[in-house]
Amino acid sequence: MRHLKHRAQFVQAARGAKSNGRFFVLQAAASAFSEPGVGYTVTKRTGNSPERNRIKRRLRAAVRQKAELFATNTDYVLIGRQAALYAQFNDLLDALDHQMTRLRPASPSR
Repeated sequence: MRHLKHRAQFVQAARGAKSNGRFFVLQAAASAFSEPGVGYTVTKRTGNSPERNRIKRRLRAAVRQKAELFATNTDYVLIGRQAALYAQFNDLLDALDHQMTRLRPASPSR
């Protein structure tokens, strides 16, 4: 998976689809790259530096475990919330699973 590093990539993802959750907000937008891109952000309002970094580490670990859910040609941004700091890891995985299915477009019925 690609890591999003530039502000323009984060801004483009913010213009795409969005799914709000208890532990994080998930944003997704189309990308020109065949490999899915993932970026993480946690605001200062969430806590001090060690807390913000721990939230990002936990989100990265969850994304690694659920890598098969991420679609090609798409950039994703996870905006961590303070609840992610104290959540059970299985709850984070379930939340990621749930939010990815909410963002995935419904298959056309024929």
